[in-house]
Amino acid sequence: MKKIFNLRGGQKLTVGGKTLVMGILNVTPDSFSDGGKYFSTEAAVAHAAQLIEYGADIIDVGAESTHPHAVPISADEEFSRLEKVLPSIKSLGAPVSVDTYKPEVAAQAFELGANIINDVHGLEDSRMIDVAKKFNAPVVAMHNEKCSDGDIIADVKKFFRRTLAACAEHKLDSTQVIFDPGIGFGKTFNDDLTILRRLDELKTLDGQEISLLISVSRKRVIGRATKLKLDERDEATGAICVHAISKGVDIIRVHNVKMISRMRLMTDSLLRGGKF
Repeated sequence: MKKIFNLRGGQKLTVGGKTLVMGILNVTPDSFSDGGKYFSTEAAVAHAAQLIEYGADIIDVGAESTHPHAVPISADEEFSRLEKVLPSIKSLGAPVSVDTYKPEVAAQAFELGANIINDVHGLEDSRMIDVAKKFNAPVVAMHNEKCSDGDIIADVKKFFRRTLAACAEHKLDSTQVIFDPGIGFGKTFNDDLTILRRLDELKTLDGQEISLLISVSRKRVIGRATKLKLDERDEATGAICVHAISKGVDIIRVHNVKMISRMRLMTDSLLRGGKF
């Protein structure tokens, strides 16, 4: 089922047709995969342009690392990193997502032209819902909790329901929400594998189809399963993305856009009816 998001600035984003590729851009000194590589404004903008050239449909900009050993930074520091790069990245033409869990940072980023919120804390701060409503913006809500009842799929669905209830309470249209099951966040290795195997079960909630994003690029679950080092995990990431597309995932968030975008094109041609 196609869903068209009307983004700020007159752009549109169609979810549910071709699989969308979200390119990761970390403007941080300490991200787990490429910390510091794109920390300068010049390097960040050049990389964003390259990601778009390689096939990224969305650029996801993160200014604070969120891996398990990352050191938190203030909202002021996070936004100071974003404001250096957002206007130039926005001028490249692709929709821009901001990877933040701080409502004040999200609001400031929207003022600079951002289009989407990517919240790794799953909208647990209800002020983020208010920000999404104010700017009429799509928001990615990620599950970031340990399994509590023995079935991680049931746990993730409970989180989906709780999030939608909170959005309804704040009068944010539920169709604005895109869900991420949160691979690697608060989960065991077996939890991660179970989610990946059963992604199709997360595409519907109480009989309704939902928008689903998967972010597994180069993550620990790949290293554990394959024994590959961090810089050797792109092919395995691609294998998971192909599998995810076959399970109905709408958006795949990755570092190696060039490789994964090509795999997406072929997989979509096979499974989703050809050209888009």
